[in-house]
Parts: sequence; C-alpha cells; structure tokens
Amino acid sequence: MQKSIKCIAVLIFLGCLFLLPSPNAGTSYEYTVVKAGHAGGDVTPSQAMKMVQSNKNSFLIDVRTRPEFVLVGHPTIAYHVPVKIWTGKHTTKGYGMNVNPAFGSYLKAKFNPATDTLIFMCRSGGRSCTAADLAAEAGWPTSRIFNMLGGFEGDKIKNPDSALDGKRIMGGWKNEGLPWTYAVNKTLAYPEME
Repeated sequence: MQKSIKCIAVLIFLGCLFLLPSPNAGTSYEYTVVKAGHAGGDVTPSQAMKMVQSNKNSFLIDVRTRPEFVLVGHPTIAYHVPVKIWTGKHTTKGYGMNVNPAFGSYLKAKFNPATDTLIFMCRSGGRSCTAADLAAEAGWPTSRIFNMLGGFEGDKIKNPDSALDGKRIMGGWKNEGLPWTYAVNKTLAYPEME
C-alpha cells in the first residue's frame, strides 16, 4: 500500500512538471538575421503593426506574388504591391519571377514620398529588402523605408533531427499571431495588369 501511494505521488509530481511553463514561454522570437543589405531600417512584425496603428502615414506593403498573397494569406492591413511577378515558367531554380517594372511608379502613384512611411514585407524578409532599395530609387528617403524582419511566414527551423526541419515557424507576422486573412480587400489589392 505504501509503495502504491509513493508511486502515485511520484507520477502526480512528474505530471505537474509538464504543466509548468517552459523557460521560453512568453518570450518572442529574437530577430537577428537581415537577409540582405538594403536602404532604410528594420522592424519586427509587432513593431510594424504598432507603427501602422499609431501613424496614419505608415503603411505595410506586402511585396509577395499574387499567388502567395491569395493562397498563403496576408496581413489584414497590408497593401499588395508585388516587387516580382510570378511567371509560372519552371526554371532550373524553380518557378521564375521577374521584377515588376511598375513597382516604383505604382508606389509613387499610391503613396507620398514626402510624408508616407513604407514598411515592406515578403515571405521571410528577402524580397522586402529589394523593395526597400527600389523605394529609395523611386524617391523615398531612407528614414521612411523599413524592411519587416521575418516576413509573413517567418524563418525555417534548421535542425535535421527535428520533425519540424525546414518548416517556417520561427518569427514572422503569422507566427506572432497578428491579424491575417485570405480574403482580398480590393482597396488594398494590386490592380489587374493589362
């Protein structure tokens, strides 16, 4: 009987250990990697959300392709201006993308370089650096250009021993639990090309 009570007590104790929060619970992903050098600064997804909410002249720009914007989802507050256009043609490096020749002119038609702050995001923070450079070339001062670290989907787990190896679950808008949707708001969407 005593032995049974001790076994039950040990099992209860061990079970309670699983209920304790992990040492990392409540901490956010630490963004340390910028995918490429670029014009302007860097912000995290949470910082981007705060900037847009607190300043009517700050805008989040999703620079991913149309298929990504529609099929993967996007932030509810993001304007869609693709920096590259998906060609649908398969190449040795995967499906091809061409730089959007109207990117800079569309930004200038939609936003004001003298007053508006642009925060660029892509899947994980690479193409948004290209977008930041193109915005600077289009006349935006670098003080009003930001790359959103982690992008929409975040960075990949790089651990071949993990079942999650290669999955994009580290940081990013979606993984931070910020508002996103699949629904396309026509006032925020990139217009049809002719």
